Amino acid sequence: MQKPYSPFLKVLVAITTIMGGAFGLTTQAVAAEDTAIFAGGCFWCVESDFDHVPGVLKTTSGYIGGETPNPTYEIVSAGSSGHLEAVEIVFDPDKVSYAKLLDIFWRSVDPTDDGGQFCDRGESYKTAIFVTSDTQKSTAENSKAALSASGLLSDPVVTPIRTATKFYPAEDYHQNYAEINPIRYSFYRLTCGRDAGVEALWGDQAHSGIMDH
Repeated sequence: MQKPYSPFLKVLVAITTIMGGAFGLTTQAVAAEDTAIFAGGCFWCVESDFDHVPGVLKTTSGYIGGETPNPTYEIVSAGSSGHLEAVEIVFDPDKVSYAKLLDIFWRSVDPTDDGGQFCDRGESYKTAIFVTSDTQKSTAENSKAALSASGLLSDPVVTPIRTATKFYPAEDYHQNYAEINPIRYSFYRLTCGRDAGVEALWGDQAHSGIMDH
């Protein structure tokens, strides 16, 4: 005959069950996050665009790809560090896939421009996809090949696929710039011709996957 649990054991079992469930939920939450890193010219704009993609959890503007440790905006802008302006995108792969983020990225930039993006010229404003795993590399290569073969763009796709190196978050005043400085940001984006350029290149596919903002 099985002995009934004592009150102490009942409480212990209940606590263990609750903690186990909480741990399982925490593990699931951690497992449901992945990271993409895209360079698409001005990181203010890339950050703002991907902030309006369902399934994106967090964006951080920063620098990547160069040799200079702890780069500053002034050093990167001068073009001597080798770093590009980029955005680290944390996303929920159950809500948006890495392949879908690539489709959105292509249609929010000019991937045929090897000299920068729109009014922003120079090394630090070039486009690039920085991959963090072999799976991301394969997905990015397939996405680029499909775009190149699609005939959607009249010029070659020149955006490189690079292995991610250390990502350095940019200075605090660059983070959430569009949200904190909406007037300055909107004026910059308009006068730089970013939206007009994307729309001229992509037509009705411009900014596909990005919610209006």
